[in-house]
Amino acid sequence: MLSKSSITFFGSLLLLSNMVHAEPTSNVVTSSLNLRSAIEKTFKHNPSLHTFSYQQKAQDGRAFQAGLGASPEVNLSIEDAFGSNNFNSIDQSTTTLSIVWVVEGKIRQGYIDVATSETLALNTEAKIKRLDIAAETARLFIITLANQSRLTSESKSVDIAQKNVAAIKKRVIAGKSPEAELARAQAEVARRELAREDIEHELNSTIRLLAAQWGETNPNFTHVEGKLFSLPTMISFDVLKSTIDKSPEYTRLLSDKRLKQAELTLAQTKSSTNWRVNVGVRHFEVTDDQALVAGISIPFGERSRNTGRIQEARANLSKTVAKEEELRVRFETTLFVLYQELQHSLHRVDIYREKIIPQLEKALVETRRAYHLGRYSYLEWHSVQAELLEARNALIEGSIDAHLKTIEIERLTGTRMTQPTTK
Repeated sequence: MLSKSSITFFGSLLLLSNMVHAEPTSNVVTSSLNLRSAIEKTFKHNPSLHTFSYQQKAQDGRAFQAGLGASPEVNLSIEDAFGSNNFNSIDQSTTTLSIVWVVEGKIRQGYIDVATSETLALNTEAKIKRLDIAAETARLFIITLANQSRLTSESKSVDIAQKNVAAIKKRVIAGKSPEAELARAQAEVARRELAREDIEHELNSTIRLLAAQWGETNPNFTHVEGKLFSLPTMISFDVLKSTIDKSPEYTRLLSDKRLKQAELTLAQTKSSTNWRVNVGVRHFEVTDDQALVAGISIPFGERSRNTGRIQEARANLSKTVAKEEELRVRFETTLFVLYQELQHSLHRVDIYREKIIPQLEKALVETRRAYHLGRYSYLEWHSVQAELLEARNALIEGSIDAHLKTIEIERLTGTRMTQPTTK
């Protein structure tokens, strides 16, 4: 069963899937994939999760074995037989049949407690592994979506470059522009086509990496669905910081702490030696009589022969306690840095979307008009085009970074920290 933090994190990923989901599924072609489907496929078929399930089955076996007490022993002994003179047969012998139990006391419960703690720790590890793998699927999905956006942007730049060539060629034929401008424009087309080809290769690679998350080596989709520019608005850092104690990493630490405490208790319990109790029946051949026999065996020597194990277990527990403060400092620092980076990414996106790109689009219209009127050179026209392309790419990269930072923060905290904007 998933913990509350795990369910919350999965809910965050599904929120993200809604944010990057572009169209209703009724109109989706079979070659496309959305984030929700990608995560569901990952949970069902991820090879690493499948392998981890065998570790859990092995631990179930260890836990079962820990609950089994020591089996009683049956002893049969014959005395005073097959000797000499009067004892040359079994007529004078004495036969004793007895059952021996090892009195384990609290030791058996100690084994059970350790095994239970190990099971809880492994279950916690399984949940964290699911969180990590889900986050990795979301990350690869966003990168794939980003490559699609990059490819779209680069394809538009190729179209623009080709239209530039056609426009410049007319001016060259009319004698209004030098041949050099045409040559530069044709070279720009080749550069843009090469850049588009590079992105196509990257897109194919990320699609393959994404499909590998659920064990596929031949993806049955060619693109993913999403809105890259549907970005989140954040909750405050103080609210986010308050979730640290419920984060997956702290859950793991608490599980480890419980395990170390159980190991210490077991080591202390094992410092007391086990007694052995036996009860049986003795048969006397001479008189054909029976008698009850009973006994107890108490190990002799030092009271505790487990001092070293106790010392080791106590040190391991102390180490876990010390790691709690270390983890808190490291966790809060990492969270703060990621939060600041996310804020900066969102700010950059807003500036490019609201101020820089609209102004460059306006400048491009004016520069194009001035070029065709002969007041600007091709260099000035191309310079504005390049600036606009760079700004659009920066908008894409900022949006990618914002999504990736969001995924990482929610993976660390196991908590939804965002709500989608309406932009």
